[in-house]
Amino acid sequence: MTGGLHVESAGHGPPLVLLHGWAMHSGAWGPLVPRLAKRHRVHAVDLPGHGHSAPLAAFTLDGVVHALEATFAREAAPVAVLGWSLGGLVAMRWALAAPARVGRLALVCTSPRFVAGDDWPHAMTRETLARFGDDLHVAWKPTVLRFLALQVQGSEHGRAVLATLRHRLFDRGEPSPRALAGALAAIATTDLRADVPAIAQPTLVVTGNRDTLALPAAGEWLAAAIPHARLATIAGAAHAPFLSHPDALDAALAGFLDGR
Repeated sequence: MTGGLHVESAGHGPPLVLLHGWAMHSGAWGPLVPRLAKRHRVHAVDLPGHGHSAPLAAFTLDGVVHALEATFAREAAPVAVLGWSLGGLVAMRWALAAPARVGRLALVCTSPRFVAGDDWPHAMTRETLARFGDDLHVAWKPTVLRFLALQVQGSEHGRAVLATLRHRLFDRGEPSPRALAGALAAIATTDLRADVPAIAQPTLVVTGNRDTLALPAAGEWLAAAIPHARLATIAGAAHAPFLSHPDALDAALAGFLDGR
């Protein structure tokens, strides 16, 4: 435990930091970690209040970035960062705040804004996300389980992926309900559209063409808005391609993370 963040490291090579999604923990990456560890020193992080990491006084993107900076302050080389969903929001904020620390960026099934608006149709409605927030205060466990079901909706291997996510959800204990509420509020209020054109790092944006949470159009927008970005779309994947389509995701990541 360093700086309040629990990190599990494996492999040898250039450093790669993994940032998971809402309500999960770094164990969610499953078979992707040993694949990546063949080529990288992989640091799988539990976000604050998730897994084995202590919660912050208040969950904010800037607070998480500060904790990450403290955790990886001694890392000699710039790190590549792979962020999934909420982890992608954190990754983008970190890349903007610490360009000397973050050398490359892989954004998997994420969005600059997760809530739809008059000028942003590529997201869930504000009412849908607000309902999750209300339900979270009443009965957080059923709410999280329902959220997992949305992540696999439409996926080619949805039933198997959902079973895996449910199995892993509590294998590091229960997340902090306060951290879950704070992280959901961060998702609901964050809009990075005006900021992402300033991301200077080489970036890979990965979408699942059946994702109903981070819509493919949002990923396409990101790849067009970030100056040095490219897009990879995984056919048949929903919101968790590292579980449903690990071969396709590993292939998309391999050349990019190796600098090709």
